[in-house]
Amino acid sequence: MSDGERQIRVTTAAGDAGGRLDAVLAAHCPALSRSRLKALIQDGRVATAGETISEPSYRVKPDQTFAIIVPEAAPAIPRGEDIPLSVVYEDPDLIVIDKPAGLVVHPAPGNPDRTLVNALIAHCGDSLVGVGGVRRPGIVHRLDKDTSGLMVVAKTDAAHSGLVAQFQARSIARAYTAVVWGVPAPAAGEIRGNIGRNPRNRKKMAVLARGGKPAVTRYRVTRRYGPSEAPLASRLECRLETGRTHQIRVHLAHIGHPVIGDPVYGRRRRGAGEAAEDAARRLGRQALHAHLIGFDHPISRKSLRFQSPIPMDIKALIGCLEEI
Repeated sequence: MSDGERQIRVTTAAGDAGGRLDAVLAAHCPALSRSRLKALIQDGRVATAGETISEPSYRVKPDQTFAIIVPEAAPAIPRGEDIPLSVVYEDPDLIVIDKPAGLVVHPAPGNPDRTLVNALIAHCGDSLVGVGGVRRPGIVHRLDKDTSGLMVVAKTDAAHSGLVAQFQARSIARAYTAVVWGVPAPAAGEIRGNIGRNPRNRKKMAVLARGGKPAVTRYRVTRRYGPSEAPLASRLECRLETGRTHQIRVHLAHIGHPVIGDPVYGRRRRGAGEAAEDAARRLGRQALHAHLIGFDHPISRKSLRFQSPIPMDIKALIGCLEEI
């Protein structure tokens, strides 16, 4: 072995007989995901009795001992940057952060640095064991740049795999606070509509009659603002059954109640009044905050649940609406 590499030895049991090598090794190595082990096998890093096994589908026998050579995680391509983070929870496997509005999650051509990923690389340091063999945080879901709130991020390959499985199974609880123009009717309901690229503007998403991906948003009105006979705005709790790009913003705009301050899907509210329009302009972003996330810890299986208070800028907007 070269410097930085480590060896894991696994001896199969009677119950493993006939199983695929990648699946059996994954069952014995909880710190490595099956996809990671499959890649190690294909790279020639798994051997038994001096023979290298390069087929993940190799059928194992009882009492075989496999040596797995795990290379040191490669450095992340994005560089770490000392950006303050609001850490809600952290352990060796994952981290939950309260993302501020204005912070992009992942480097992209328009935002090559100063992102959440850059901040996490610097914050977590050597505790990032590596996802897919690279020392980087495992992003399993995202929030838009100007949406604030809670996110969970994996620090290990196994935690990443476990969280992805929960998102795919739709077993992770996520709730958002949205302040919208008007009051949806009924006061609690479900918005269904496939979401895909807007055919007239590819930079935007839209509810499509054909194509797109199925999307479901559940909402309930928690507060009304303005005259009781004609409320100007309302506060909603939204829960996602699916997680499409801009889903809440697109769905609420589609039913005629856009998120206040949304520069892409919102629009000026006729008759809102100067005070309300000024409050929306001062906010400077969409009034959307991910206030709750709940999931089973991918390693310990302990049920975890976190909540985040409404940030001050959205509180200021609400305060102005309450005075109207």
